[in-house]
Amino acid sequence: MPAGNRLGDEAAVAREHEHGDDDDEHDHEGQSEARPPWWRDTALLPSAIAGVTLLIGYIFQWTGLPIPALVFQSAALLAGAYTFVPGAIRRLLRRRLGVGLLMTIAAVGAVALGHVGEAATLAFLFSLAEALEDRAMDRAKEGLRALLSLIPDTVRVSRLNGDITIPAAQVQELDIIVVGAGERVATDGVIVDGRSSLDTSAITGESIPVEVGPGDAVAAGSVNGSATLRMEATANGRDNSLTQIVKLVEQAHARKGERARLADRIARPLVPIVLIAAAVVAAFGFIVGEPGLWIERALVVLVAASPCALAIAVPVTVISAIGAASRFGVIIKSGEAFERFGTIRTVALDKTGTLTRNEPQVVEVATAPGRTRENVLALAAALEATSSHPLAAAITAASPGTSAAQEMVEEAGRGITGRVGAATVRVGNTRWLDPQSLREDADRMAGAGMTIVVVEADGRIAGLIGVRDELRPEAAETIAMMTRLGISTVMLTGDNERTARALANQAGITDVRAEQLPRDKADAIATLVANAPTAMVGDGINDAPALATATVGIAMGVKGSAAAIESADIAFTGNDLRLLPGALAHARRGRRIMTVNIGLALAIIVVLFPLALFGVLGLAGVVLVHEIAEVVVILNGVSAARRPIRTRPTADMPSRPLEGVNA
Repeated sequence: MPAGNRLGDEAAVAREHEHGDDDDEHDHEGQSEARPPWWRDTALLPSAIAGVTLLIGYIFQWTGLPIPALVFQSAALLAGAYTFVPGAIRRLLRRRLGVGLLMTIAAVGAVALGHVGEAATLAFLFSLAEALEDRAMDRAKEGLRALLSLIPDTVRVSRLNGDITIPAAQVQELDIIVVGAGERVATDGVIVDGRSSLDTSAITGESIPVEVGPGDAVAAGSVNGSATLRMEATANGRDNSLTQIVKLVEQAHARKGERARLADRIARPLVPIVLIAAAVVAAFGFIVGEPGLWIERALVVLVAASPCALAIAVPVTVISAIGAASRFGVIIKSGEAFERFGTIRTVALDKTGTLTRNEPQVVEVATAPGRTRENVLALAAALEATSSHPLAAAITAASPGTSAAQEMVEEAGRGITGRVGAATVRVGNTRWLDPQSLREDADRMAGAGMTIVVVEADGRIAGLIGVRDELRPEAAETIAMMTRLGISTVMLTGDNERTARALANQAGITDVRAEQLPRDKADAIATLVANAPTAMVGDGINDAPALATATVGIAMGVKGSAAAIESADIAFTGNDLRLLPGALAHARRGRRIMTVNIGLALAIIVVLFPLALFGVLGLAGVVLVHEIAEVVVILNGVSAARRPIRTRPTADMPSRPLEGVNA
């Protein structure tokens, strides 16, 4: 059983057809299977039959054989009408009007006036346009089906009596799953045995395999490398990180943005208005004594003013763009968020965990005379061996295998005292321990953005340890790319001013807001939003208020806190910062396409209405122009699925491709 079907019930949350009230017009809800190639697509068969029989009918008509012409044109009419008339009637019985009703009335009226060929042309072109629209929508949703297909049908689970194979949907939390070489991971988990490399490109957009071993987290949909892994499931088979991504994207389809609401506000009342306008035109014919002429024009007006293209202008663009973004690691939670994302002019970034790795490391050791780097690190590591302070892990990692000190006493906010061998050792900050002869080194290291740890032995300074949470390697490139897009950047951090500015200079950020509490960050974002649409990028609990305050909140990476991801409008499944400018360019392009589509759809109505009213264009001509315009709108909307081209790197930057985004 395909994963798409198996998990369909779980993933299909808040689904809404792209036509708003036209949700059952074409009776294609619930399709979860991917469309076949167009030449094998049975949904196109009625339109193909209508087109062939219509052509034959016109050939007979042009050769002076009216009876065969009428037969083939009638067959074309029936084949084309089959795709929209039944749905229009069902909607009418539920007291709901739609574009299909306008086309049905126009076709019936044309037949009543003896214009069977024109009615058949209308039915053929409208059915073809609707079939192409359905294919476009299905293509836009293929990204979701592709994500679900990453989950295998079955999985091996370790039991007391040996390994058994069960459907992936039946995996429960705490099950021990066996993942063979080359197999996909069925759900989220933590490795308990084995080492291997994982291909996570389909989930995070990051192309470099990740080395994993015991204790490392594994995401559903990852592909195992060359070794067998045993992992403990941390989520069941129906509700894991991959299905959550699909749910978020499907919810995004249902939550409409400003342009989608604008299109709806215009399109929905337009159908009854068009019906009234056509009735007025027909009534005018009876008043002036030419009912036949004006009834025919009323039918043409019905087609000319129908909002076909307007109804599809925004949905096909939003679904295409959001689906494409999900495939390169950017999960946009709503159509509204996608539209706002395209307006962003300022991006505020948290420092720790966003611009930096959130993995403090020892980057420099300054020693007093008679001391060595190894000796200073060993003294500090002995005292930090049992500490939970974030800097402790960096120091102990720099001096592995060091035994813990004795008689340790922790001075809150200052440091630690203890005995290492016969020596009394103190390790702490510069506010507690004076660097003395190493003062110049301390100032230089602090100026380079390091946090200084002073090591003292028996009352004399042994050395200084500089610890720094290093910038991500792509941080400077990312800032430069956003600058080229015309987007200003701001750093927000709770760190001290000197450290923040040192790192900001490395990244190329000039606007730095340091020593910010969560409330301060939210206030800073509110001030920025008042001046220009602003995105906030963060990953921690302390970023949640700022993420919620921003025009668009962006949660960075799979390591982000639950509070940050919940508060954000957009989540990055990967950790490469260069996703950010690529995603911004993608959203800007999608927003432009939406605007063009709405303008084109309205222009068609404005231009065709007077041409239809005054008889410049007949029914066939109006239908042809109208449906060509709809196809153009669809194709333009589908083009939003193209991935953005990354900004050209400067000469001093590594020319690495943006994972998941075409170079």
